[in-house]
Amino acid sequence: MPNTALFGILITCLSYALFSMQDASVKWLVAGLPVWQVLLIRSVTIFALCLAVGRRPLMYRALHSPVFKPLFIRNVLLLAAWLAFYTAARDLGLAQLTTLYYAAPIIMTLLSIPVLGEEVPLNRWVALLIGFAGVVIASNIIGAGLDLSLPVGLALLAALFWAIANVLLRKTALSETSLTQMTISNGFFVVFLAPLVPFAWVPAPWPDLALMAVTGIIAGAAQFALFEGMRRAPISMLAPFEYTSLIWAFILGFLIWGEVPAAHVILGAVLIFSAGLVIIASERMRRPRAAAKI
Repeated sequence: MPNTALFGILITCLSYALFSMQDASVKWLVAGLPVWQVLLIRSVTIFALCLAVGRRPLMYRALHSPVFKPLFIRNVLLLAAWLAFYTAARDLGLAQLTTLYYAAPIIMTLLSIPVLGEEVPLNRWVALLIGFAGVVIASNIIGAGLDLSLPVGLALLAALFWAIANVLLRKTALSETSLTQMTISNGFFVVFLAPLVPFAWVPAPWPDLALMAVTGIIAGAAQFALFEGMRRAPISMLAPFEYTSLIWAFILGFLIWGEVPAAHVILGAVLIFSAGLVIIASERMRRPRAAAKI
């Protein structure tokens, strides 16, 4: 495996760890605040940090970027994914919601073939299925039961939107800097959500406002790591590593809410970890073979 791809895998795993921290913060905040308000403060924080680093040249580049329109479409999809996901969360248990949402890496891999022209070797499909099996076992979806309903459809729709958005990210990541893409993306979120402020704003205490700002810093770091990872490795190689965020979710659930992982959670986590090892080991084995053919 080329060092660039390995680095892409490592920082992508870091991004999913940071996104799990963001999700834990959001879960804490939305107990008393609207989801859109948390997302708005998060996006304002990231947008302000980007401008503080890049200043006026960054703003000019963002407004004239060749990926401005594709990122607009991507952020519409991301906003729709957020709304669908958190609407489904009101009626679905965590096990059901998590497993349905983690259909996204499979959809991403399928889309990477016609949209990005990627070749997906057998080892990546094996890793993807092992990782998904780990999610199913860890989430205890069989024990929880699953009935077809509107919330189930919304969770699958969120997975579809997230998958398409990530495929678009891979296309834009190769032709624009990560900082510029972050500026455009979060600028769109601010524009989308700011009109709600006069009508639906809920006054928040200073600790909650501070936590929302910290969530923005964490999310900004996560976005930067994800964008950089997408620049360095094919999406079909990175897709199985999205499952690692479930492991972080269980760790944070234990540390923050005292949720003790059951045996099936540990077994699922082992399978998810194994899926990542399958990718790394098999890609390293393919490199000498490819070199021998030259």
